[in-house]
Amino acid sequence: MSQAASQATTPPDQDIRIAAPMARVEAPAHVIRDDQEALAVAHRLAERFQQESVERDRERRLPRKELDEFSQSGLWGITIPKAYGGAEVSFSTAAEVTAIISAADSSLGQIPQNHYYMIEAVRLDGTEEQKEFLFKRVLEGDRFGNAFVELGTKTVFEFQTRLTVSGDTFLLNGRKFYSTGAVFAHWVPAVAKDDQGRIAIVFVKRDAPGVTIIDDWSSFGQRTTASGTAVFENVAVEPFHIIDHQAAFDRPTPMGAVAQIFHAAVDAGIARAALAETISFVRQYTRPWIDSGQEHGYEDPYTIYQIGELEVRVHASDALLERAGRFVDAAVASPTEENVSQASIAVAEAKAMSTEVSLLTTNKLFELAGTRSTLEEYNLNRHWRNARTHTLHDPVRWKYHAIGNYWLNGVPPPRHGAS
Repeated sequence: MSQAASQATTPPDQDIRIAAPMARVEAPAHVIRDDQEALAVAHRLAERFQQESVERDRERRLPRKELDEFSQSGLWGITIPKAYGGAEVSFSTAAEVTAIISAADSSLGQIPQNHYYMIEAVRLDGTEEQKEFLFKRVLEGDRFGNAFVELGTKTVFEFQTRLTVSGDTFLLNGRKFYSTGAVFAHWVPAVAKDDQGRIAIVFVKRDAPGVTIIDDWSSFGQRTTASGTAVFENVAVEPFHIIDHQAAFDRPTPMGAVAQIFHAAVDAGIARAALAETISFVRQYTRPWIDSGQEHGYEDPYTIYQIGELEVRVHASDALLERAGRFVDAAVASPTEENVSQASIAVAEAKAMSTEVSLLTTNKLFELAGTRSTLEEYNLNRHWRNARTHTLHDPVRWKYHAIGNYWLNGVPPPRHGAS
């Protein structure tokens, strides 16, 4: 066994939950045709997903049937180019779809983030044959998971997972964590270094021999993303299922901006949900402070002021998200150094704002709603837990650094998947 495979073996005393592959839905997925249909479908699904979101979070009940409905709706194929049968919606629309779903259930909103990332990776650097095959699979309902980040490395972009030549094929060995979507996926794209030290994406079938997905995600937030461990032990890989991912960063491409805009959209959705919960709770339950002289909590002048302030900030976040999508579209259409830099900076601005507004609204919920809002029966703390957990992706302090360095010194942002 290789060293990487040895490291991938789960310790015998570890409490593990091996996740069985999802059963495949036999009927092909619906194919969405345009932006308007994508938004309409997202709103319709969000209404249903919200209905049991409190219970799913409280019980950590994985959203298996919801994921089937989500991908079968056609929303997981909306960024596929028209030339390959997709809707090729604008990235403003794709981000808004994610925000709509995230406002209903932010775990459900986050799960397809890496799926969309992989679609963009295929678009940028897949061969025509790979594009035809993988895009067709997505349009028929297949879901891509994620096996990107590893524990124990110096940075998130250092990888011990290896893809080595073995005769006419390759062997994949390694262990990943934060594998959002892998439990529910049909394919688990894994990031690995090849024999030349280049970064590759390896598209591995979820049920391939040597693939083990462990449902050991224990975070207090985003509980039902199942973002646990993916293990690859001597997994045989055909060359057809390998894409040179480093190429996406050797030249100017919108790869990083595409990755980040979906993260920003998740946080924007959480902020919307928290503010809506605040207004609903204050209207129904919150008492006025004794010194206000008012009959109802919603008449308290300081509460009114702060709700107004929160609305402005949430709307500003939404506007920056929509604006960022337009810059990403421009970079997709013409991936020049300047267009790609502008897209990354616009997305960084949206991500900085959505991070801060999601944390602000989820905290203000309790301040404005009052002590009763902390009761377990309401499970309102899920919004703060989800925001605090998800906003730890890609530290926002570095977003401000990239933004300031670009506007002050004309320094383009770095090229990687978090920029």
